[in-house]
Amino acid sequence: MDVRAYLSRIQVDPESKIVTEPTLEALRELHQQHLYAVPFENLDIHFGVPIVLDLDRILGKVVSGRRGGFCYELNGAFAWLLSELGYDVTMLSAEVARANGGYGIPFDHMTLRVDIDGTPWLADVGFGDNFLHPVPIDDQLAGEYRLTSDGEIWTLAHGDVAKYRFTLTPRRLEDYVAACHYQQTSEESTFTQRVVTTRATPGGRITLTRERLIRYRAGEKTETPIDDDCEWRRALEKHFGIHLEN
Repeated sequence: MDVRAYLSRIQVDPESKIVTEPTLEALRELHQQHLYAVPFENLDIHFGVPIVLDLDRILGKVVSGRRGGFCYELNGAFAWLLSELGYDVTMLSAEVARANGGYGIPFDHMTLRVDIDGTPWLADVGFGDNFLHPVPIDDQLAGEYRLTSDGEIWTLAHGDVAKYRFTLTPRRLEDYVAACHYQQTSEESTFTQRVVTTRATPGGRITLTRERLIRYRAGEKTETPIDDDCEWRRALEKHFGIHLEN
């Protein structure tokens, strides 16, 4: 896969200064642009298309196919891009917080650690509604998103609500294979229970389900009903640039 093609996919000028060296400013811009351009979506699961953790296949889907994906695909692809641009990036395994107060399975989620000038940052373009810019892995800092540590376990929270927990143990793409299979086949997986496509927008978010199009802009929420499959497909193409052949 060509780095320039990936940068164009996320609407970053390949000649821009933000791709000339791995800086925090550049990482913030790349992270934000990825969230704006590449949606989080689970369409393949509901159309019976197996999601295989092969890097070439993932990059082909996200870049050439102009699709989105879920965490293993999106963060797997972003990790490749960052590595190609000279960043020190590590895949991490996370467990997603559940409504009952528990957490999901091991390797439930892939997130990323990016080290810049000796400082580790949490980057994540594959969680759906999450932070727009990387968060420092430091439990002494507070903000809208914050990290706390308990021994080797770090927990990401939005306000007082836990999002997921993780350790800093380095992982490889193949480590997530069993969890990826579970996510797309188990009745207990949230990904098999509903179809969703979502991406960040400047000042908000846009989300499409089979039943409605939801927009958040400047703190205001609007919903538009989706009446049938044809209308859903038109919305998918209009708002996310995804055209389904089947």
